[in-house]
Amino acid sequence: MEFSLLQAKENEKLVVVSIMGGRMATKRLADMGLVPGTKIKVLRKAPFGPIEIEVKGTKLALGRGLATKVFVKYEE
Repeated sequence: MEFSLLQAKENEKLVVVSIMGGRMATKRLADMGLVPGTKIKVLRKAPFGPIEIEVKGTKLALGRGLATKVFVKYEE
């Protein structure tokens, strides 16, 4: 079952399934290392602010608009 990164909870380990965005958003996320198959962990999620995630040992802050374009599933 895939869902938007915006719906994830703190401390969840997830895998990126797909990116549903335009060419610019997809490129920006790919430049950050967010491509299908990438394992991520949600570190912090503020109610109205950015979502902090860990990708390949690097911490990133994603705005809520960009986070809605990243679809993930639970890591198996």
